[in-house]
Amino acid sequence: MENYTEDTNVARWYVIHTYSGYENKVKEDLEKTIENRGLQDKILEVKFPTEEVTEIKDGKKKVYQRKRFPGYVMVKMIMDDLMWYIVRNTRGVTGFVGQPSRNIPLGGADSQSYDHRRPIPLTDEEVTAMGVELIPIELDIEVGESVQVVMGPLENFIGTVTAVDTERQKVKLVVEMFGRNTPVELDFVEIRKI
Repeated sequence: MENYTEDTNVARWYVIHTYSGYENKVKEDLEKTIENRGLQDKILEVKFPTEEVTEIKDGKKKVYQRKRFPGYVMVKMIMDDLMWYIVRNTRGVTGFVGQPSRNIPLGGADSQSYDHRRPIPLTDEEVTAMGVELIPIELDIEVGESVQVVMGPLENFIGTVTAVDTERQKVKLVVEMFGRNTPVELDFVEIRKI
């Protein structure tokens, strides 16, 4: 579990749960509240990741944006009691994801003061993997080295690096599957050096 006494002046990404179909409304309401109350220095960004989907129906090609995580909105904010209250009481919000299930002492183990509501922020790896924001990852690997896949359908497979694209944060590997070498392209966040 993360340390709750860390720097509270650093904006982190938090996930909020919304009623189904309320993602746009929650985003608009939060942005309006930020503007009206002058909270641009506390709540920096509100978004929900989308992906482009191509559908062919009746012989016609249709391209549209689909929400990657329906019912969830991501908020980059500096967490304090007021910001928690504002986000939590926005119409359509049901709560934060990752709220601790137990009371966390504010001043250490001996403290009598407890924070009953501080949700846990996303890690940089989670933010990148979810497509919320690309946080550059420093990965010290070279062509020919072996890496292990740590997430996705190829989790725990070992592969040999054939190309590294630091700009796109992607790596090309050759992974042995069913007795054959299979080329795959993965994000830096999906692998670790062995």
